[in-house]
Amino acid sequence: MQKGTKRNIFVAATYAAVLLLGIILGQNYADEQGNKPGNSLVPIGLSNNSWKIQQLIDLIANAYVDSVNIDSVQNGAINHIISHLDPYSSYLVPNESRRQTEILEGTFEGIGMEYFNLNDTLMIVSLINGGPADKAGFRVGDKLLKIGNRPVAGVNISRESVEKLIRGRRGTVVNIHVKRDDQELPAPIKVVRDQVTVSSMDVVYMIRPGIGYIKVRRFGINTGDEFRQAVIELKKQGAKKLILDLRDNGGGYFHMAIKMASEFFQDRRLIVYTEGAHEERREYFSEEGGSFATGDLAVLINENTASASEIVAGAVQDWDRGVIIGRRSYGKGIVQEQFDFSDGSTVNLSIARYFTPLGRSIQKKYTPNWSNMVDFNSMYKGLWALDTLYAHGKTFQTQAGKKVYSGGGILPDIHVAQDSNALNLLYQDLIQYSFLEQFVYSRFPKLLPAYSIENFLQGYHLPDNEYQAFVSFVRSEGFILSDRKKNDLRDVIENDIEALVGRYYFGREAYFKVKNRNDAFVKRALEFFESSTATGGSD
Repeated sequence: MQKGTKRNIFVAATYAAVLLLGIILGQNYADEQGNKPGNSLVPIGLSNNSWKIQQLIDLIANAYVDSVNIDSVQNGAINHIISHLDPYSSYLVPNESRRQTEILEGTFEGIGMEYFNLNDTLMIVSLINGGPADKAGFRVGDKLLKIGNRPVAGVNISRESVEKLIRGRRGTVVNIHVKRDDQELPAPIKVVRDQVTVSSMDVVYMIRPGIGYIKVRRFGINTGDEFRQAVIELKKQGAKKLILDLRDNGGGYFHMAIKMASEFFQDRRLIVYTEGAHEERREYFSEEGGSFATGDLAVLINENTASASEIVAGAVQDWDRGVIIGRRSYGKGIVQEQFDFSDGSTVNLSIARYFTPLGRSIQKKYTPNWSNMVDFNSMYKGLWALDTLYAHGKTFQTQAGKKVYSGGGILPDIHVAQDSNALNLLYQDLIQYSFLEQFVYSRFPKLLPAYSIENFLQGYHLPDNEYQAFVSFVRSEGFILSDRKKNDLRDVIENDIEALVGRYYFGREAYFKVKNRNDAFVKRALEFFESSTATGGSD
């Protein structure tokens, strides 16, 4: 193994973090594990440890009865080995490696639009402000008929095929035929592909006078700078308190977590340290002069808060810098490093565990689970079983006397119980099969808003007839929705529909603002700020 001169450590997410409405063309919005190219590997060669593998591959290439794709054989061998190490180490073929890099770097070459597949028609539901598609004149609600010379409406085209048609080198042109207001435009819209930047901040705004709110989607290569700038802008608007929302943030770059945590301290503080069988202890400290070193702080977490997000939450909690609100985080306390093969494929290898300033490991216990070996194609899916119960492994005490624990995620200071309606299987099915999106995008484009975004956010609530229309729509699709269940689920469904309507009419920011109006986590944070226990500052 030959290492390059550039070493890049990261904490990779291991599952999709946020359910979103489709994809940005040329950029997947879901949080995936990722890293910039770092160390490099030469192809497997003869050595004391690997000669059997290489000899077997050579034997198959030269003597096997049929012709085989040796690259596929090698990929399978590597996947087999990696899958037996831990739940997080992974092998990515070149296109997967490129995708993960684009996601965390927040840039890609495309046109910058997001679509939803409505009745086998691709409908634009969001445009990146100032992106190529926006500049070319596309509108939310446009339906794509042809990309280039290939029809994409009514042909059951896959997401992957659409991406291949849309993506391309910067400066190249793609012509897209569009239907607008039920009429096909006389000429295709010409759009020049360009580099598109997607912020790792979902939304930044003043949620109340004096209180800022920032939701971070992932820890990408620019997250540290984006977060600092967001804090500075909020402070200009009078923010003296801050809600940092890390729910459903599956992680990202290790160093970006340290950079973000640094913003909460005025002096030099230990943020995290790492240690492994082949890695000596290495400590990481905050920089001095954080942009939000004083002021009340609330960090929101849930069961999908992982990796880099847990580093930030752990540092805030260990130093008594703020309050952690929500539910126990995922519990991924392993640091990974990316190693590159010459063909563009990569190995994300777990090299160390990380520990919070007090010395807590928040890693869940994991054990191999061979019961999931159903068939060859899925035998390694779910190989590792993670514990689901919080283990109060070892107790630690902060300077303020608060007890905190190791062994399975960050336990919040203020717990927010699961909404039983959100856990309802029928509601989960409605989400899984995108019935909410189907209803909104088939019905509301025909109902142009007669109000401003301010009026919408302050006073819009779904009319009763619209909720009844949704119930009828669901029933027409074969779902059994009893009158009792219809009433039980009404609040959560109406809130989701209102947020989607806001997003369609007024953009991504409106979606989160509407969601936060009735969000239990946000309410607890605001209550904390109003209580006498909110002290603010850092010691």
